[in-house]
Amino acid sequence: MAAGSAECPQGPEGSGRQMAIVLDADVIIRAEKGLFDLQRWVSSRGDDQFEIAAITVAELWHGVERASGAQKAKRRQYLEGVLEALPVIPYTEQTAYEHARIWAELEASGKMIGFYDVIVAATALERGDAVATFNQRHFTQVKGLTVIEPKRTPK
Repeated sequence: MAAGSAECPQGPEGSGRQMAIVLDADVIIRAEKGLFDLQRWVSSRGDDQFEIAAITVAELWHGVERASGAQKAKRRQYLEGVLEALPVIPYTEQTAYEHARIWAELEASGKMIGFYDVIVAATALERGDAVATFNQRHFTQVKGLTVIEPKRTPK
């Protein structure tokens, strides 16, 4: 996955860090199933940086743990390859603050989304990053979050 681009906005508060794109679990899962060519899409994004939230790692490992036999081995191998290629962004105290703020805001507005999606959004907002997802309906509920729907190019 490539380094940051001059065309991408900087991260939070002029940190000098380039904005990155946090991949939601659905993007990675569709790629695993052959429904989306993640490598081609990433390559088409020029110099964008790609990351994965720690909660997404848990979601993906859960899928490995639920599988059995050859499917489990195949999923494990795929996930290990993804984790080698993408930096994992930890859930920090600042992420917890963003998580709580977004959670409260969504509940108050009656537009609550999936709990893991709230954490992915908090991870991205904390860093000034965007989220790539096929689940725009959920993520667009989060104020201030840049949401990208990847081009659906099958393998």
